[in-house]
Amino acid sequence: MASSNDSTKDDAWFRTETRKGAFCLVAGGDWVTHQAAKLDPGLRHLDPAGARTAEIDGSEIARLDSAGAWLLLRAKRQLEQAGATVSGFTLPKVYEPLLHTLDNAHSAPPVTLPDRHSFNALLERIGKATVHALKQGRDMLGYLGNITVETIYVIGPQKQLRWIAFTHQVEETGINALPIVGLLSFLIGIVLAYQGADQLRRVGAEIFTINLLGVGVLREIGGLMTAIIMAGRSGSSFTAQIGTMKVNEEIDAMETMGLNTVNVLVLPRILGLMLTLPLLTFFADIMGLIGGAVMCYFDLGITLPGFMRQLQQAVSVNTMLVGIIKAPVFAFVIALVGCYEGLQVERNAASVGKLTTRSVVESIFLIIVLDAGFSILFSILKI
Repeated sequence: MASSNDSTKDDAWFRTETRKGAFCLVAGGDWVTHQAAKLDPGLRHLDPAGARTAEIDGSEIARLDSAGAWLLLRAKRQLEQAGATVSGFTLPKVYEPLLHTLDNAHSAPPVTLPDRHSFNALLERIGKATVHALKQGRDMLGYLGNITVETIYVIGPQKQLRWIAFTHQVEETGINALPIVGLLSFLIGIVLAYQGADQLRRVGAEIFTINLLGVGVLREIGGLMTAIIMAGRSGSSFTAQIGTMKVNEEIDAMETMGLNTVNVLVLPRILGLMLTLPLLTFFADIMGLIGGAVMCYFDLGITLPGFMRQLQQAVSVNTMLVGIIKAPVFAFVIALVGCYEGLQVERNAASVGKLTTRSVVESIFLIIVLDAGFSILFSILKI
């Protein structure tokens, strides 16, 4: 007989004995975590002494947790590895579910992860992404319809536009954006003029750098770069602001008070950006041309009067209007996507960051798609 000894009756103990020719492990007391260190050495050296059958009698166990149950299961496996068949395993009924749970978890087959690089997995990911994109496009079209109805209601006889919120958005998206838009446009004008002059110098046509700069900035680059800047600056701000309000349950409170969240939160942002983006585009065009003029003066020796004469021959008012006309459409898309994604935020901080990123990506993607569509349309119309 072997046993673990302790003077306190609630402590875990075990002993081994022989019953009708079968090796028997008798356990009692509190088989809990803090007793495991005392029980472990003795249980590691269980020896059925050649017995073909074995039993585990835990009917005298007073308390049992997962650590104690694991020790009993390990003892069972040791006896089986020694050649004995464990024919009985007795525990108080209250602890039988715990034992079965651990035993099944141990005997469960190993987890096999699917091959994520298989062709089927690739098709599955593409399919899920396509379905998600189509669903989001459908939801955004529905949201566009809602915004259209609310806009007609606001600018109709009711005239319920919130002018204070509108002017605040004009300041945030317009006046406060002038420095960054002006600086980047000035630098882009310098880069465009320098690269154009470097190529045209090879054929002795440096003067046409001004033509390249004027048409490129006024027709495409000015409006496109301004829209992309505002997508990163204002579109992300719309999503983060509305998303944070949703996380803090402020939007729920507004709806409970009977306020129209579209009228209060969305329309001032959309209309404000639609007003300011054309003005920012015009400002960006001027700053881009100034940057190009500075570059032409220092690199090509073209004076400002000469620059203006060549620019007047190269472009017309229609050239600038082509770029300005696209700005309200870009602004509407940026604000629509930003507000829509903000309202989709879930009640956690991680969702705010995720949907803010998605808002910027979707806005820039749609801006470039729309710009390509405008280019094709103007080419067909010969504008």
